[in-house]
Amino acid sequence: MSAAAAVDTCVSIGTVALPNPVLAASGTFGYGTEYAGLVDLASLGALCVKGLSLRPAPGKPAPRLVETPGGVLNAIGLQNIGVEAFLRERLPALHAAGARVVANFWGDSPEEFAEVAARLDGAPGIVALELNASSPNRPEWGGILATDPVALSDIVRRVRARVRAPLWVKISPHVGDVTVVGRAAAEAGADALCAINTLRGTAIDLETRRPRLASGSGGLSGPAIKPVALYMVRQLAAAVSIPVIGIGGITTGEDALEFLCCGARAVQVGTATLYDPRAPARVAGEIVEWCAAHGVRAVADVVGTVAR
Repeated sequence: MSAAAAVDTCVSIGTVALPNPVLAASGTFGYGTEYAGLVDLASLGALCVKGLSLRPAPGKPAPRLVETPGGVLNAIGLQNIGVEAFLRERLPALHAAGARVVANFWGDSPEEFAEVAARLDGAPGIVALELNASSPNRPEWGGILATDPVALSDIVRRVRARVRAPLWVKISPHVGDVTVVGRAAAEAGADALCAINTLRGTAIDLETRRPRLASGSGGLSGPAIKPVALYMVRQLAAAVSIPVIGIGGITTGEDALEFLCCGARAVQVGTATLYDPRAPARVAGEIVEWCAAHGVRAVADVVGTVAR
């Protein structure tokens, strides 16, 4: 048996057991079915589908995606086909392919959040629900809901009362102290925290002197936000007793391992899939190679090992 084959890649996010710690992040991996011919969906730790709402949402006008140094700005606006169409048209194929699905969802009121979650709860193939109240691209909310610990707690409690599935909450970086909202979500019933969502930003077309995004601003993702994400994951992992999943600028296995060292139990790969559809699987393989080269027998042994 090779050294790489001897590495145990299994991780657990609470009650959710995964074959490896790398998930495809919500938003950049579509509904997963778009990648079926390129990636063995069953080989991924799990895949997080793009955010689902009670009714179909058209998203924001184009242009809504702009490349920036070290990242990408997006103002997609949570466009999606709606929860019922997803359950009917997309989930059966994902389940048949052996994918472990994390259903990202959102609403425009606490009641809508709870209703969408309730419709997803227990559907075949869904291993967890990922609550997104932290998008910077929903001005209809009047602000980023997840920056207010009281508002976030209310949403999490209402959802928790309606579902039995593991509930993960995606955290916004637009806070003074990320541990405050992290603790609020945990105390309200979250089973795990996903950190972080995108950072709000803008880009300007100098010739027209107008924003390059039709919405004026969007969410920044990619390598540029990795240091911010690492810091916040480390803070959260030390502050809460529930698992933390790291997100932000991961393009290599070493990037992912840095998040694990900071206390993340798993990671999500997003922007990298825009230019490398196989990025999550590649990152998972690079983690194994690094562990084998460094005598690490289990990926879980890396978690939380960064020196204080």
